[in-house]
Amino acid sequence: MRAAELVGRQWLNTGGRELRLQDFRGKVVILDFWTFCCINCLHVIDELRPLEAEFADEVVTVGVHSPKFEHEADPDALIAAVERYAVHHPVLDDPELTTWQNYAVKAWPTLVVVDPEGYVVHVAAGEGHVEALRSVITEVIAEHDAKGTLHRGDGPYVPPPAPETTLRFPGKVVALDDGNLLVSDSANHSLVEFEPDGETVVRRIGTGERGRADGTEPTFAEPAGLALLPTELAAEVGYDVVVADTVNHLLRGLRLADGHVTTLAGTGEQWRDGSDSGPALETPLTSPWDVAWWEPAGGVVIAMAGNHTLGLFDPRTGQVRRFAGTTVEGLRDGAADQAFFAQTSGLADGGDRLWLADSETSALRWVEADGDGFALLTAVGTGLFDFGHADGPAEKALLQHPLGVAVLPDGSVAVCDTYNGAIRRYEPGTGEVSTLATDLAEPSGATVVDGELVVVASASHRLERPVPPGLAAKLIEGASQQVKRPSTEIGSGEVELAVVFTPPPGTKLDERYGPSTRLEITSTPEDLLVEGAGVGTDLTRRLVLAEGVEHGVLHVVAQAASCDDDDEIEHPACRLTRQDWGVPVTISATGPGRLPLVMGGLDA
Repeated sequence: MRAAELVGRQWLNTGGRELRLQDFRGKVVILDFWTFCCINCLHVIDELRPLEAEFADEVVTVGVHSPKFEHEADPDALIAAVERYAVHHPVLDDPELTTWQNYAVKAWPTLVVVDPEGYVVHVAAGEGHVEALRSVITEVIAEHDAKGTLHRGDGPYVPPPAPETTLRFPGKVVALDDGNLLVSDSANHSLVEFEPDGETVVRRIGTGERGRADGTEPTFAEPAGLALLPTELAAEVGYDVVVADTVNHLLRGLRLADGHVTTLAGTGEQWRDGSDSGPALETPLTSPWDVAWWEPAGGVVIAMAGNHTLGLFDPRTGQVRRFAGTTVEGLRDGAADQAFFAQTSGLADGGDRLWLADSETSALRWVEADGDGFALLTAVGTGLFDFGHADGPAEKALLQHPLGVAVLPDGSVAVCDTYNGAIRRYEPGTGEVSTLATDLAEPSGATVVDGELVVVASASHRLERPVPPGLAAKLIEGASQQVKRPSTEIGSGEVELAVVFTPPPGTKLDERYGPSTRLEITSTPEDLLVEGAGVGTDLTRRLVLAEGVEHGVLHVVAQAASCDDDDEIEHPACRLTRQDWGVPVTISATGPGRLPLVMGGLDA
């Protein structure tokens, strides 16, 4: 069938040039439908690299970025992700999933091959299709070479300017015994040791080249998690830090005394099937994202993002095994060997609990001993497609693709709520979730140094201390009430709730396919609202409050779609604005009869 036009908001890696399908005529085109939260999509980007090099004169890869999470539809976030993951081909930004739908795509990732005359000749969903693609491409090249419809030469890829920062998309941080901080400098394929200020560089470990060489001039491939071993164990095994060398599918050991690096686990090949337990250097891993020494398990627990499990590495015996999970992607609690995970991405030793960020379910979870085994439980999170930013009771709180966790001195848990750009706090004793800090650029890891939270702000390429010292002290004392939002007073009886949204300059509400706005309102307690609960398309709602209820929480979810205000543009750039509120309210006879919530613009 004829390939559909490539429609989106913008093109990346083209030097500012807008492309159409006809610009690729004469080339074999691989359309890679991806989203940057998806570990399987990241695997495919790496799988395609040798194929792109092999057929550099005949094939052009086009990444079609069709986002899952709201954050991924942010154009700046996509620009950062394209750099972070070294995407060296043109990328079409498809925030409304227009091209995704035109090609009837149903899953991330999906690959579509288009021949030099513009016809779809092959479709593949998932990862691991390199050989099949090579065969298809070879046949297509031969056919069109014979027909004279194949045009060899360079494609439209234009690399962006090379940035200059000390760190580039750092992943995780660990505090060393001498007070220094060790950071995984993921996009620079190295580790950086800082003085306690987090700014003064002590040394860089790694050449900066992508690779897997051991020794005192080591190479890495997008390293992430870092685990400091207990001092006695480190002396016994000859290395101090275990490094999750994510894209190499390896664990590496770092000796701090001289910067020597040794490969500890993995074969360098990605695990796909079969046994994932045995001698560590003979057992393949799959995208280890974080690592943590956890005494109850007697080893280094591995967040195996690539197959939705937890692994366990024993430094003394050199063995690795499945610790928890079934490889089924989802959210299911229970016995460790029956649990479901979804892209485990962050770990933190909490003593009798191992805390973990389960990114694709936007969940905070933990593992604890259970009789002769271990069990998995969920603190925050409900499933693969539920996310947002809402505080309050854990069963109703929402995260968005968290990647890191850290245990605070009072036993509460700080969560790097990555796609919300926030640091959240979960209090195990009360089950309450609150927000400690916002406006962070994709926080992905954290540690505690002298009672202060140090956060990896990955997309701003630095370490930050975003929690004010006074607030941190109150949190450490367990004063959770200090971070609760003050209640909003509203009138009893009838109240008008108005979500204020003015489309940004140069845009208008997108009414092409019906109402462009949506408003959903619920409450705690449920009987707080006599009228007004439910879903509608008007951003103003009449609420009737129950008599006799003095306090409660209004849960409000609003969204609005807006597009470029230019009728001459056939396919205007569009965006979806969404906001979640949990509004604690106090009802009184003298309170105001209108409750405005500003989503965009000003309240008139």
